[in-house]
Amino acid sequence: MKKLTIITLLALLLIPALSLTAKKKENGTAKPRVTQNSYNFGTIKEDGGPVSHEFILSNVGDGSLIIYDATAQCGCTRPDYPKNPIAPGKDTKIKVTYNPLGRPGSFEKTVTVKTNGDPRKVYLKIKGNVTPKKK
Repeated sequence: MKKLTIITLLALLLIPALSLTAKKKENGTAKPRVTQNSYNFGTIKEDGGPVSHEFILSNVGDGSLIIYDATAQCGCTRPDYPKNPIAPGKDTKIKVTYNPLGRPGSFEKTVTVKTNGDPRKVYLKIKGNVTPKKK
């Protein structure tokens, strides 16, 4: 009788663990991949207005990729990213805009993209040189 009780208890403990493993396999794992993770704007004018670049983010995994957030180092850089899940095998664009006004000289900024995938974070970099506006 003790053996039957022990076996029943073990089975009850293992069922939730097995169902979580099965669910994880069913949902798959998203894998974000960027073919080009940095972009050089070269020389831009301070009074020429904001400049943008679109990074291509691919989901090379077998689960849906969700971008939770994309943040820049400062207010001069603004990332725009999709709010909908990216299906396996599909691509999306993350637009990064830099405002050079009041920022003459060289710059290098990083945008951190947080996802549900593996890896959890993707880093995008922009750089360039801002020529001062004429006085």
